[in-house]
Amino acid sequence: MSKKFLLAGVVLASLAPAAAFAQSGAATGAAAGAVGGAVVGGPVGAAVGGVTGAIAGGIADQQQPEFRQYVTTQKVPSYTYKEEVRVGAVLPESGVTYHEVPAQYKVKGYKYTVVNNTPVLVEPGSRKIVQVIR
Repeated sequence: MSKKFLLAGVVLASLAPAAAFAQSGAATGAAAGAVGGAVVGGPVGAAVGGVTGAIAGGIADQQQPEFRQYVTTQKVPSYTYKEEVRVGAVLPESGVTYHEVPAQYKVKGYKYTVVNNTPVLVEPGSRKIVQVIR
């Protein structure tokens, strides 16, 4: 059992720098999924957990260009935000319109909007930006 915790620590340490600098919910989800998978299933669990976590954490990196194109075709008006558009920023209570994320992107519990001409995923209850779509 201690080997699993040691492996989880090694995986976490190797993924932490990438997750810390990423503005992608997918990167953070991948790191968390990899650590969880390592504890349960060793190295194979880490690989599977990383992929699952990336998809559950936001729009997968390879789907971001497609999602950005989708948002463009929807002609969603952009909200002008005076602060930096970044993960963790809290949008105001009024003036922002949120939209459902289509099921094909496999994102549950979040909505999207456009801030300063940039699509973002938002946690509706807290109005926190959880992923900036680049």
